[in-house]
Amino acid sequence: MKSALPAPLAVFGDGWSWPGALIGLLILAGVALVVAGLPVYRQPTLDDRLEPYLRDTPRPSTLLMAPAPARGPFGFGELFAPHVAKLGAMIERVLGGAPSVARRQLRAGQPADVERFRAEQVLWGAGGAVAGLVGTALLAASRRELSVPLLVMFTVLGAALGVILRDTALSSTASRREQRMLVEFPTTAELLALAVSAGEGATGALERVCRLSHGELSDELRRCLADARAGANLPTALQGLADRTGLMSLSRFVDGIVIAVERGTPLAEVLRAQAQDVREEGRRSLMEQGGKKEIFMMMPVVFLILPVTILFAIYPGISFLSFQL
Repeated sequence: MKSALPAPLAVFGDGWSWPGALIGLLILAGVALVVAGLPVYRQPTLDDRLEPYLRDTPRPSTLLMAPAPARGPFGFGELFAPHVAKLGAMIERVLGGAPSVARRQLRAGQPADVERFRAEQVLWGAGGAVAGLVGTALLAASRRELSVPLLVMFTVLGAALGVILRDTALSSTASRREQRMLVEFPTTAELLALAVSAGEGATGALERVCRLSHGELSDELRRCLADARAGANLPTALQGLADRTGLMSLSRFVDGIVIAVERGTPLAEVLRAQAQDVREEGRRSLMEQGGKKEIFMMMPVVFLILPVTILFAIYPGISFLSFQL
């Protein structure tokens, strides 16, 4: 006689098989794709209907246009792109914060594209959901039973964790880039001061420094020069550099250059003072980090070395007392 299942929430007992579960998942995915592709779900939106009448230039012939690159292997990108866009819009409605995302993308040196970031969050969430499914499958294989509530919980938690991890990765990328810019900033400011002292103008000094240096800050300065060549004046281009980054020291540096250019004050002295301020700020931050690390350095001493030392100190006495008794 076959015994009952050990857990009340178990769906499959000892006779369940992985091929059957895989076939069921594939059938469910196929039905979901068929339902999502029905004509009722493919109706054109208001933007799609108005776009041909609001376009400024006539659309060129498709025979003269270069073929668009395939998105994903075997055309899966074209198949899942609308669904990824819908899920990204859903994440945007739930989480919000599009200006914050665009700002962090600029700080990370990326173009401000919130829709692309939401699509990446969808993909990361899908990866987290797959990881949750794999974890549930391993747990079910070890226990020889599959719990549906546990499967749903792990899948939802994996998807949410993937979305959160993508947001955290963007913030960490922006922070690391700003730290690299802070490291490069004093040397770049001193090179600018030397170029200005040698007789170069502000634009010429920036061009010379961009040719001689490489790094994140140099890339931002090249972007400023490109904006200046495109028609913007140098103060406006530099202010765009300050707006794209979240560094107060760089904002003060840009303000000093703008004031020196507009009022005609000596630019070399301003640049040297800014470089010295950044070096002092870096030194203070190192001192603060050293003070914080000192506390963590005391933890192994207090919790590991000190107890062992006390044990070695009192063990002979305890042994002698036990021998006397």
